[in-house]
Amino acid sequence: MMVSFFDQFASPLLFKIPLIAIAISLPWLLFPTPSTRWINNRMITIQTWLINRFTNQLLTPLNVKGHKWALVFASLMIFLITMNMLGLLPYTFTPTTQLSLNMALAVPLWLGTVIIGMKDQPTISLGHLLPEGTPPLLVPALIIIETISLFIRPLALGVRLTANLTAGHLLIQLIATAVFVLSSMMPAVAALTAAVLFLLTLLEVAVAMIQAYVFVLLLSLYLQENI
Repeated sequence: MMVSFFDQFASPLLFKIPLIAIAISLPWLLFPTPSTRWINNRMITIQTWLINRFTNQLLTPLNVKGHKWALVFASLMIFLITMNMLGLLPYTFTPTTQLSLNMALAVPLWLGTVIIGMKDQPTISLGHLLPEGTPPLLVPALIIIETISLFIRPLALGVRLTANLTAGHLLIQLIATAVFVLSSMMPAVAALTAAVLFLLTLLEVAVAMIQAYVFVLLLSLYLQENI
């Protein structure tokens, strides 16, 4: 029984070929493409407004150097929200429940922020490893602790996204299984459980959007420290 619950997180195969690449690339086709007309349709207008609002809010604390990352952050936000939301549909696969994919996104972007800091302002970047006013006896220990926390950041990004989505999918499947089993034995309890399932689904929709925003927001904070 437990194996069947976790089967939903296995990458689907077709003729022994993993379909995760199609699952990653296909959702981009769902977004409307800009037209050459002077007046856009409602979908493009809403999409442009949301991207502009998100970009303005995210890049406000950053200086001009950080504004070069606007396209990266906006594209990553759209990608993560699309993956997370489509994964809530029945008979679909969620690539962002794979730790390998999330780490492949987190490590290069985190490493890019660190390299920028070491290149442009190495003194300030290395100064984050030792807080000002630290007693001399605690200097070696704090340097080690801050260095470890620095290298744990990409792991925390990937694990946070993976764990939240995996836990939500498992909980939805467990409650849906309970509704199916109880429908024939206790219809009233099954109806109450179905209501809980509906509320949980709404919560997971919010979690899917919030986790994508948190992922990009933390990357912007890491960038802010290094520029």
